[in-house]
Amino acid sequence: MRCPFCAHDDSQVKDSRPTEDNAAIRRRRQCAHCGARFTTFERVQLREVTVVKSGGDGKAARREPFERRKLEQSISLACRKRDVAPERIDQLVSGIQRQVETAGEAEIPSSRIGEMVMDGLRQIDSVAYIRFASVYRDFSEARDFEEFASTVQEAAQAEATGGPASG
Repeated sequence: MRCPFCAHDDSQVKDSRPTEDNAAIRRRRQCAHCGARFTTFERVQLREVTVVKSGGDGKAARREPFERRKLEQSISLACRKRDVAPERIDQLVSGIQRQVETAGEAEIPSSRIGEMVMDGLRQIDSVAYIRFASVYRDFSEARDFEEFASTVQEAAQAEATGGPASG
């Protein structure tokens, strides 16, 4: 494994242990050249999946490999300054990644991944859910936020009282 500090190609594993959810192996490494210590994570990747992003404005669709890191960044950004534990974000990302890789499809539309994120965030934090939705659904006016927030609030109230959600 290449050292992130000096770019030397040789490092030694000092400690390995599974993460709390057993979805990855956390390895502490030490560079043989500069002595710096760093952590790596090893995860199972079931298959290569390509994300199909709509071109919009008449442009052709773009295709790019599924990247867990991008998913993690967008969810973390939605949860920024919210009381959401990093472990909870990691569980959501791992769950979505598992769904994507086990779907049995070589390509998946980015819209389907976006819906998976929204479903997960809805259960974790309503503000993070609204933040993500504002970018994902391309809110352009304050009214868009208000309408969406009111449907979220109505759904939460309906869920609390056991009645059906409207919207």
